[in-house]
Amino acid sequence: VSILTIEDGIFEVKSTAGDTHLGGEDFDNRMVSHLAEEFKRKHKKDIGPNKRAVRRLRTACERAKRTLSSSTQASIEIDSLYEGVDFYTSITRARFEELNADLFRGTLEPVEKALRDAKLDKGQIQEIVLVGGSTRIPKIQKLLQDFFNGKELNKSINPD
Repeated sequence: VSILTIEDGIFEVKSTAGDTHLGGEDFDNRMVSHLAEEFKRKHKKDIGPNKRAVRRLRTACERAKRTLSSSTQASIEIDSLYEGVDFYTSITRARFEELNADLFRGTLEPVEKALRDAKLDKGQIQEIVLVGGSTRIPKIQKLLQDFFNGKELNKSINPD
């Protein structure tokens, strides 16, 4: 999170804050764990020790996460995930948000810190520009918009 002032074409960084340990991979990890447990429950098989199966599940989870940014449900279909067993399931956006609720809440901490460091009130922020792939996640957008009292978020810049 960076807070800048822009006057007469001059950009000045007032503060920067962030959590380098929080990102898209963390959201993927939660889904991977959840679905590995589902596979174990349904098929009585633990994919944990099998790196290839976990990698294939992770790839499917990354894809599902991206789908959930524009749809309320994502299908996961992996042929022969482990020991010849196919894994077909789906996850809703609501379930994804539930799995990551604490992580999503944590995304506001760097925003609050950046505001404190810049000695600004959130009402003094004129423009909120989203940058980074995870800013596509609707829950993160909603948390930010709510935090800034419903202010419209600027999504005109490619987040990547």
